Amino acid sequence: MKPTQKSLLITGIIILTFCFFNLSCSKKVKKETYKKPNILFCIADDWGWPHAGTYGDTVVKTPTFDRLASEGIVFEHAFVSSPSCTPSRNAILTGQFHWRLKEGANLWSTLDVNTPVYPLLLEDNGYHVGHWRKSFGPGDLKAGGYVNTHPAGKDYKNGFKEFLDAKPKDKPFCFWLGASDPHRGYEKGSGAASGIDINAIQIPKFYPDVAEIRNDIADYYFEVQRFDSDCNKAIKMLEENGELDNTIIVMTGDHGMPFPRCKSNLYDMGVRVPLVVRWGKNIKPNRRINDFVSLTDLAPTFLEAAGVEIPSQITGQSLLPLIKSKKEKIIDKKRDYMVFGKERHVPAQLTPSMAGYPSRGIRTKDYLYIRNFNPNLWPVGVPENSTHPMNSFADSDNGPTKSFLINNKDHPDYKIYYNLSFDKRPEEELYEIHKDPYQLNNLINNPDYENTRTYLSNKLLTSLKDTKDPRIIGGGEKFDSYPYRAPNWIKNLNKIR
Repeated sequence: MKPTQKSLLITGIIILTFCFFNLSCSKKVKKETYKKPNILFCIADDWGWPHAGTYGDTVVKTPTFDRLASEGIVFEHAFVSSPSCTPSRNAILTGQFHWRLKEGANLWSTLDVNTPVYPLLLEDNGYHVGHWRKSFGPGDLKAGGYVNTHPAGKDYKNGFKEFLDAKPKDKPFCFWLGASDPHRGYEKGSGAASGIDINAIQIPKFYPDVAEIRNDIADYYFEVQRFDSDCNKAIKMLEENGELDNTIIVMTGDHGMPFPRCKSNLYDMGVRVPLVVRWGKNIKPNRRINDFVSLTDLAPTFLEAAGVEIPSQITGQSLLPLIKSKKEKIIDKKRDYMVFGKERHVPAQLTPSMAGYPSRGIRTKDYLYIRNFNPNLWPVGVPENSTHPMNSFADSDNGPTKSFLINNKDHPDYKIYYNLSFDKRPEEELYEIHKDPYQLNNLINNPDYENTRTYLSNKLLTSLKDTKDPRIIGGGEKFDSYPYRAPNWIKNLNKIR
């Protein structure tokens, strides 16, 4: 080899060695500096859309939610899987639509220990995991095989501070901050006493504008504000610990407010919920996204963000592409609809029936379509003599609004509102959102909307088949035979709160 060639060869080797060394160091540094995100999931009990300042409600005060909205992302079209506590929370934990969870599709049920849940998957991958107050439930976890563990991790009865104090220094965390607010019962007059402007409350068009209902909504608002305050205390702890910007913070509710035609119904006031996500510098702040999302999407989002494999059973789709995008409004054109449904809330049909009121719905930007599988049944339970001892329309939580509608059902000015909340419904319902935001005018028999009805019906059925809904593929009758696992004090509850 000539001296010149030898010199070139040596130089080439040196250059290659230098490049390889730098590449190796770069990878090593990247690996060493990567920090898995913490997860703080804040969920209210019976808090529905649009009751937050950032959604335009000028009466209820939600400074924590509004702060997260300005520093993160607001979702305009977020929906639960079911407008009932247990199935909604089961769907969140598993990332699956509730109709895939067998008994877990009903209120006061259980959850199969063999079904993957995101908190325990994170725990298996090095996360410090726990919860405070209501997470799963209500129901009986032992019936599903949970004996020495909980699907949301260890219960920290003294709250978020106890959880943080117990966290090993180098571990990321996943915490479920639950609440019983704003679930009934309420302290009557608490809203007015707290300074809420009763006269400024916007009454849903399916209620009459009367003092009893205004005050009832104010009491609900008072508890929404208390939940917001609890979340603020947790966020302050993150700031004090220097963990705020490396924490994915999610704030939402498990379904609509506990009022007639809201909770346990498939209208917007039952299945649509507030949702905001903050993740420090990892996302562009102060954005509003119109893509349709489900709370079942949270489990795969958390898992992907943590670098944990997403189980094949999960039907939700990770929100990370939306969260990390810098686009506004619509990001994924395929996210132009959402499906949801209801099985048994309580055994509210004529004794001794254990049937629910099976229904499914699909919501697009312009329409809501609902399929009621058994329209001969009462949508929120029979007027009297139901299996549930609190038997007057037992699927609707008792309270002043419900009492006013029932007590004035024959009054000429109020009968229409009673019927909207409690009367039987047809097999199909169709509502045009922009003209009818409260879904009061059923267009199902209007020939001008036949093509829309057919399109939405087919789209709903296709989605339900794809997700193996027993009401479509067979076996749905089992939902009506699963046990109602409420304790005796619930089963014997007869008084109106």
